[in-house]
Amino acid sequence: MSNLDEFLAGERLDDVVFFVSDAYLDDDSRLRSVGTETDDGVRLILDGETGRSAFEAGTGMGAMEFAKTAMGADGEIARSLDGGVCPFGDGERVDGDAGSGDDDPDADSETDHAVQFVFAFAEAQNDEVGGLYADGDVVHAYAHCTCGESYSHKWVVGERDE
Repeated sequence: MSNLDEFLAGERLDDVVFFVSDAYLDDDSRLRSVGTETDDGVRLILDGETGRSAFEAGTGMGAMEFAKTAMGADGEIARSLDGGVCPFGDGERVDGDAGSGDDDPDADSETDHAVQFVFAFAEAQNDEVGGLYADGDVVHAYAHCTCGESYSHKWVVGERDE
């Protein structure tokens, strides 16, 4: 089972996932040597403190501040935590390396709504809180789009398939 599979199964509750798209990440970024290369960028699965530090180093913003901002809009983030559907776009899933559309003023909305980075963590089941949290461990995922907006998605471990 991969680290990502373990995380998505709720077996790595102390870890965070940080994905950075190729379009957003410098070619010589140190994050490339620490993370796992994907088709669209680099995914890191790190202990919470190290992951939050890597997120800040890679994006220039604090992870929890970013999460609070992203909670204002519900979107869809891929289970693989490397793509999503921006709620401000046309409803199409776009992976991280689709580009920003900045080179072409007539670019279609697909490239205007590509994921630049994702931050995710999982929270243990909490019956006292109720709702979704009483149903099992919950994955919280937050994405930043090339359009400049951020959005969030959360789901109960084991209840979401792609």
